Amino acid sequence: MDVCVIGAGYVGLTTSTVLSNYGHQVHCVDKQKERVEMLRRGEIPIYEPGLEEMLVKNTKKGNLLFTTDLATAVKKSDLIFIAVGTPQDNDGRTDLRFFEGVTNELAPLIDTYKLVITKSTVPLGTNEELERKLIEKGVLKENFDVVSNPEFLCEGTAIHDMLYPDKIVIGVKEHRVVQTLQKLYRFIDAPYIVTSLSGAEMIKYASNAFLAVKISFINELAKIADVYDVDITDVALGIGMDPRIGHHFLQAGLGYGGSCLPKDLSSLEHQSIKKNITPHLLQAAQTVNNSIIDHYIAKLEKEIPNYQNKKITVWGATFKPNTDDLRHSQAIKLIDRLVKEGSQIHLYDPIVSPDIHNTITYKDMYDSIKDSDILIIATEWKQFIEADWKKVSAQMRGDIVLDCRNCLQPYKLRKNGLMYLGVARP
Repeated sequence: MDVCVIGAGYVGLTTSTVLSNYGHQVHCVDKQKERVEMLRRGEIPIYEPGLEEMLVKNTKKGNLLFTTDLATAVKKSDLIFIAVGTPQDNDGRTDLRFFEGVTNELAPLIDTYKLVITKSTVPLGTNEELERKLIEKGVLKENFDVVSNPEFLCEGTAIHDMLYPDKIVIGVKEHRVVQTLQKLYRFIDAPYIVTSLSGAEMIKYASNAFLAVKISFINELAKIADVYDVDITDVALGIGMDPRIGHHFLQAGLGYGGSCLPKDLSSLEHQSIKKNITPHLLQAAQTVNNSIIDHYIAKLEKEIPNYQNKKITVWGATFKPNTDDLRHSQAIKLIDRLVKEGSQIHLYDPIVSPDIHNTITYKDMYDSIKDSDILIIATEWKQFIEADWKKVSAQMRGDIVLDCRNCLQPYKLRKNGLMYLGVARP
């Protein structure tokens, strides 16, 4: 099938690359000429395991084309994906500038039948409004259908998530278009959930909201378990074995971040308040997430009251491992807090080297801990979990390791002369 994907960001690139890999002819459109040239050279602006290799292969085969020419891409395509960013506005609402810009540009280009498919995460009612606006701008109703087809990709596993999803959600007005989507996704074996346009939008927000609530729930329990000397990993194992709960997203730590959960939870809160509904649970989840850094700082201060005068090394800057994404990173928030309190931070991350005031970055993880008094694990990268703790102990001046992701095995550190600090890990 001939496909146009508007937006060469995280979602657009993954969608374009995977569709092209399974035989579809894909035109990926982006306004940024520099980004398009980079992609044509086979270089990608994000870190996503396996994506660059697949992109290069299909670019060479001619299945995947990158362009700034929207008009030509739309003309050559039967299906048009909208995959532009919908970032968080200053007040926490969803900023639809890019999405609305696409609507305005698409309208004069649709003169034959097109299936317009929204991948971007948009507030409830946005796809209904998209249909109305296209008609208002002169597009004949018989020349298009709108589909809401939200993505459920996790950074670091995006290709796998697209190829092996637990479901494919399709919001439609005309049921006949479902067959077109099934043809497009013929290489994916997953159940279809067919609902209304707003139903699909709600499923996306509800999914991310529930995950955020689940993370905040285990972090709230961890604070309680901590004061009662209960190991929160045992609690997570116990409740996770209940099939009604499940074990995913039950690891206590610094909390959630990234490009999706924070903005989607905030957006859903504002959408609720707009309709005079107070979303108490959503607000509570955000309150817990915003306060969790305080708990780790208190844990550190209790052990070393003058920690600001010590040499502190932080391992990890991204919001999760296997990504270069710093958006809403709890690790960065922790670093900013420590710097604000007067600490000089020595930072190592396997992928990124953020430019943060009063922070020294390193290219080698063991160099970063030379003569350090305190080591903080802020992102659970595999190489941190599998670190040579005997070497770490020898390199450090002090012996404190603060595990902000509860990802380490305390006994491994203790047998090498290190003091392990975690939350609810007695």
